[in-house]
Amino acid sequence: MDKKKKSVLVSYLVSAPSLTLIALMVVFPILYTFFISLTNMSVYHWFDFTIIGLQNYYRALFVFDSGFLSALLATVLWTAVSMLLQLVLAFLLASALNVPKLRPRKVYKTLLMFPWAMPGYVSILLWKTGIFNSEFGLLNQLMEALGRETVRWLSTDLSAFLCCTVVNLWLALPFMIMIMDGALQSIDRSYYESAILDGATWLERTRYITLPAIRPIIAPAVIITIFTTFKQFDVVYLLTQQMGARTGSGFHTILTYAYENAFVTNNYGYSSAISILIFLLMLAFSARFQLREEGDA
Repeated sequence: MDKKKKSVLVSYLVSAPSLTLIALMVVFPILYTFFISLTNMSVYHWFDFTIIGLQNYYRALFVFDSGFLSALLATVLWTAVSMLLQLVLAFLLASALNVPKLRPRKVYKTLLMFPWAMPGYVSILLWKTGIFNSEFGLLNQLMEALGRETVRWLSTDLSAFLCCTVVNLWLALPFMIMIMDGALQSIDRSYYESAILDGATWLERTRYITLPAIRPIIAPAVIITIFTTFKQFDVVYLLTQQMGARTGSGFHTILTYAYENAFVTNNYGYSSAISILIFLLMLAFSARFQLREEGDA
């Protein structure tokens, strides 16, 4: 055996434990989930399940009342709205933090990071019980003080969507503010000074200097946030779908929809098919982003 082949063999032997662990923890679950998605495994067929081919995928993609397409549409809308609000608010707040001669800047930054520092589970339940509760929540206390009727904020699809968006914004906005603040600080002040001397307005400076300069910096953060929001589970589940504390809303993202089919109705074959579809969607989005990055480069 020559030296090169021996070196390759040694490399594989050294990497074998890590590769085995990856295969057991990543590759095998994906392959097993795909296998289950081709069966009718459910609460009625624990051990006597049979192979049914692509019927679960057909039901998800082509049977409209199955709920998958509506959950997918709601997830896309939820991601788009959340992302747009985060970008706009983060830019405005970060711009305010970078106003010259702003004295307690560090205090403001610390306060803005507070929601991100708190455990998400705690924050979500505080919003649910302290703000949106139909009996003693802060919003309904304000409604009563104004002489208005109380509202069940989480009982309808639209109101639940809006409430979930607000809570997700509360949790995710500090991260985007931090990235946006760093991006703004990286811009050379001389550009703004020259633009001011040329008579450029704030909007013109923002359009021609600020946005082009921060785009390469915030692009990775935007992609990460899109992935995180698209895969968001705990906000929607804890606010509206938690077992024993359902609010009556039918608002679902694709992850809460997959969870309900797996652990509420115990339809594991169908839920596995949904999981594989989610995996393929995320894989396609990731590949599209990588190809775009290579094209820009």
